[in-house]
Amino acid sequence: MASSSVRFGAGATREVGMDLENLGANRVCVVTDKTVKDLYGMQQAIQSLERSGIDYFIYDGCRVEPKQSSILKAIEFARSSQPDAFLAVGGGSVIDTAKLMNLLTCYPDSTLMDFVNKPLGKGRPISKTLKPLIAIPTTAGTGSETTGTAIFDIDSLRTKTGVAHRNLKPLLGICDPLNTRTMPAAVHASSGLDVLCHSLESWTAIPYNERKPRPTNPINRPAYQGANPISDIFSLQALRNTIKYLPRAKNDPEDYEAQSEMLLAATLAGVGFGNAGVHLCHGMSYPISGLNPGYKHPGYAIDLPLIPHGVSVAVTAPAVFRFTGASNPERHLKAAECFGVDISNVKRESAGAVLAEAISKFLQDLGDQPSGLRGLGFGREHLDSLVAGAMPQQRVLKLAPGLQEELSEQTEQLQSLFEDAM
Repeated sequence: MASSSVRFGAGATREVGMDLENLGANRVCVVTDKTVKDLYGMQQAIQSLERSGIDYFIYDGCRVEPKQSSILKAIEFARSSQPDAFLAVGGGSVIDTAKLMNLLTCYPDSTLMDFVNKPLGKGRPISKTLKPLIAIPTTAGTGSETTGTAIFDIDSLRTKTGVAHRNLKPLLGICDPLNTRTMPAAVHASSGLDVLCHSLESWTAIPYNERKPRPTNPINRPAYQGANPISDIFSLQALRNTIKYLPRAKNDPEDYEAQSEMLLAATLAGVGFGNAGVHLCHGMSYPISGLNPGYKHPGYAIDLPLIPHGVSVAVTAPAVFRFTGASNPERHLKAAECFGVDISNVKRESAGAVLAEAISKFLQDLGDQPSGLRGLGFGREHLDSLVAGAMPQQRVLKLAPGLQEELSEQTEQLQSLFEDAM
């Protein structure tokens, strides 16, 4: 098990200057985006740095759903600036960008693709300690403040990939519920759906003792190890929190209890999936985002087509858990019970269908969500491209229960899953 240290509580942002001072930081790169730059959380962080006399400079060029091109620009900025510590203030896109800025600043002779997961990149392990990175999330979704994973789009391939290693994780995650109060309803919903799928996928991933092959050296051990007794505790509680509090957080901007509990759920899920892993919902989501036929999700203040990450993972969830149910009916029924389903008389062979129905109802009741891939503008003519985009995501597909290792069989299974998700 590996996780960042976490500090949770209202007003905790005010302490970050002292944290950096205690680390001996003298030149801090504050990473954010142009929206968050003017919000409460960023203001509190900057005031804290100034109170502690920390020299800082701001990079606000992060992109929502970052692309390789935006990551490379950020890396170039960091390399030319040479900070001795990083502070990320923003959502998962900002935090992931900061992780990669830190990585490539510490490896000045390497390229981004050297560390990208195989087969798209070389999958080089991170063999040394990076510079201190403190992450302050302003959304309740990715849990990136606790994980060693950073995700981005490869522009030329129109798919997502990433870098995953324990040494990539932030030194400290400061989870301050006051920073999520400015989230629009649409962002609450899509971010929360990411938490939902983090919880469900890590809870239903293959068991850790079936993960293979065993690495020849611990430094090569993947961050995602499969469901295990410790991750289970975090994943299941995150699932319960999300089911209870996400509808409230989305529908009532004054429900601060729900907002706080969703931030906690995101962090709990981050610890869970950051060690157990995710599988099919995420593996299938990457080409969905990359091949977006022009869908623009309502409620986001941007002019470009966008399928938010949480939307892209949740849209396949009913199909995914209908498929994985046979692998471990007891776990799927336990998850369905978290949604309020009476499982006392449910047959084991119905576990996947029952969980899929519960997820579908939750999404429908939450509102403002696309009904399947067709709701995003996809059709049968996109199936081959979607499958082709999912196949390279072996980093997460290896954690999927019931998915065949033989590539031709795996291709057929993914084809059926995308068809079912239409």
